[in-house]
Amino acid sequence: MVNRAVLLHRLFTGISRQHLACLVEELAAPWQAGLEGRRHAARGGVRKRAAGAGARHQLVFVDRLVATLIHLRHDLPHSVLGLLFGVDRCTATRAIAEVRTLLAERGCAVPGRPGLRLRTLTDVFAYVQAEGVELRLDATEIQVRRPPAGRGGRRAFISGKKKQNTMKATVIADWRGRTLWTDALRPGRTHDATAARNEGITICFRHFPDVEVLLDDGYLGLSRDHRGQAITPPRKPRPGALPGRVEQWERDRHGHSSDRITVEHALADHKRWKQLMRWTHHRDRLPDTYRAIAGLVSDRTNNT
Repeated sequence: MVNRAVLLHRLFTGISRQHLACLVEELAAPWQAGLEGRRHAARGGVRKRAAGAGARHQLVFVDRLVATLIHLRHDLPHSVLGLLFGVDRCTATRAIAEVRTLLAERGCAVPGRPGLRLRTLTDVFAYVQAEGVELRLDATEIQVRRPPAGRGGRRAFISGKKKQNTMKATVIADWRGRTLWTDALRPGRTHDATAARNEGITICFRHFPDVEVLLDDGYLGLSRDHRGQAITPPRKPRPGALPGRVEQWERDRHGHSSDRITVEHALADHKRWKQLMRWTHHRDRLPDTYRAIAGLVSDRTNNT
């Protein structure tokens, strides 16, 4: 069993000790409440023993949180984590499943508003309209395992751009590259604009008319339907256009790319966590993993 003080280091968890302490304070009560709820359901009623009686946890909550962070950051197998913490692999697996769900449900931090979290697209649009912030939206793809032969829906995961089996995440960031929201992820074959529409961005544009979102060329349909709100790069002039028109287009396109590049920086922050470089586990666990990592990254960057 490795010294716990070593495993708490930022090189293992990906976050500072102060950030870790805040997470323990925030998540300990929800984890305990979920534990008591499962126990209540298992025994079919209230407890019959005094509080504190019974077997003790082999892995306390702080260790469960640290094991989950190490798993997210470095993608270590559960058996290795069990060896590091001196418990069975099954114990590490249950601990990671519990804490990962809690991390995914936290949402993303609001810059300059401690304790306030953004969990839905409507939350983001309401916050942005109140603060007058301009959003940046983009999609990224994560390679996943190919579905088994004979199983329906195999083609849905084949990305037309990467020619691989992927899942697509849509991410929103602000002008400083701070993550504000990420969706539930969809199969890689889904078009970028379709994924955003399925999350309800059309309704949000309708109810928050002052919100502007910078997009790339993959969202031309949104730009056509919501002019002045969904802003895409200017279209290239037709062949034979005047040199001055072409130069103006190049300047406008460069300015749009410079303004929108911050969402690419946010995506790069997410991909620094090894689990999002290439997903090798069950695909149904990837959405919670991505939301958990996005929330942790937003905690780190909301004060920058």
